[in-house]
Amino acid sequence: MSQRYDVVVIGGGIVGHAIAYGLSQKKISVAVCDGGDGDFRASRGNFGLVWVQGKGLTCPPYNELSRLASAQWQDFAHGLQAKTGIDCGFRRPGGLNICLTPDALARAERAMRQLQQGSPRFSYQVWNAATLRQRVPAIAPRVAGAIYSPHDGHANPLLTLRALSQAFVQAGGRYFPAAPVSEIQRDAAGFILHTSRGELRAARVVLAAGLENTRLGAQVGLTIPIEPVRGQVMVTERLAPLIDYPSNMLRQTQEGTVMIGDSHEHVGLNSDTRPEILRGMAQRALTAFPALADARIVRTWGALRIMTPDGLPVYDTSASHPGAFAVTCHSGVTLAALHSTILPGWILGGKLDHLFEAFNVQRFALSPLAVG
Repeated sequence: MSQRYDVVVIGGGIVGHAIAYGLSQKKISVAVCDGGDGDFRASRGNFGLVWVQGKGLTCPPYNELSRLASAQWQDFAHGLQAKTGIDCGFRRPGGLNICLTPDALARAERAMRQLQQGSPRFSYQVWNAATLRQRVPAIAPRVAGAIYSPHDGHANPLLTLRALSQAFVQAGGRYFPAAPVSEIQRDAAGFILHTSRGELRAARVVLAAGLENTRLGAQVGLTIPIEPVRGQVMVTERLAPLIDYPSNMLRQTQEGTVMIGDSHEHVGLNSDTRPEILRGMAQRALTAFPALADARIVRTWGALRIMTPDGLPVYDTSASHPGAFAVTCHSGVTLAALHSTILPGWILGGKLDHLFEAFNVQRFALSPLAVG
C-alpha cells in the first residue's frame, strides 16, 4: 500500500468522494482512505435533500453556497450518469417547508423574509392552505400552509455515493476501504499517513472524515469542534404518488417509498433508533398526510449528522502544516456538486471565492458557541 500520491482524501463518504472525484478529473494521482463498515457514516443514513431554504439565516454566504450548489446539481448528476450509467435520482421540483399551524407558517414566513434580505437571489413563495391543497391534493385540510422554494430538490444519497466512487475509480483514483488513518506526519515532500493497511504518502492531504476531523485536525494544527446530532428515518412500503415535492418532514422517492425524517437529538455517539421519536415523526406525517395511515413501515434507522457549534461548514487550510486542508459540513448531498467543482482548484493551489471566508476555523476561537 506504500505509495505516493499528489492528494490523499481521508474519508470516503459523499463529502470526501465528491472532492476526490473532482480532483480525479485534474489528471493527478488521488487516493481515498476510508474507514470500516461499522463506522458512523452520515452518507448512508442521509435523508437525501438538496436543500436551500432555511440555510444561512444568520450567515448569507452559506445560503449563497447552497443555492449555487443546487443550481449545479443537474449538470453534476448528468455527468455522473454519463460516466457510470448510474442515475442519482436527482429531481428539483422545488421544496416545501410544511407548516401545520398558522403560527408555524407565520414564523417560517418571517424567517424567509430575513433570509432574502441577506441573500437577495434566494426566492420563495408562501402557499396558504388553499394553494397547498391545490398543488398537493393529499395534504390534510387542517394544514395551515407551506413555504415553497424553487431552489430545493432531492436525490438518492446511496446511488450518489456509488456513482461518485465509481467515477473516481474509473478516472484512475485509488480507493482504500477499511483503512482508517490513525496518524498524520510531515515528511520532506508532504505527509505520511499511517493506516491500518500500511502507509500512504501525499503532497497534499484533505480531511473529509466527518466526526474524525476533530482528531485528525489536531494533528495538522487545525481546531475543528464537531458534535454528532442524531437523526432518525422511517421508510414506508412503495405507495401510489402522494407528493411531488420533497419537504421538511417527508419525501417520496422515485421507487414510490416515502421517507419520513425530521428529528434532531444530541445523544453523543449513538445512532440507535428510539420508538418515542419515531412515534412523534409518524404522528406529524399522519397529521399532514392522512393517506399514510395504512402504510406499512418497512425500515427505520438512525444516523449522526456532522455539526459544528454554529451549524456552518468548515473550509480551511493549515498554517502550520501547508498542504493540509479540512472540509466539514452536515450538507454533504446539497453541497456535493459545488465540492466537486470548486474545491479541487483550491486544494491544488488556487484561491477560494470570497464566499468561503466565513467558514475558516478561526471563528471558533472567537465564538462563545465553540465550547468543548
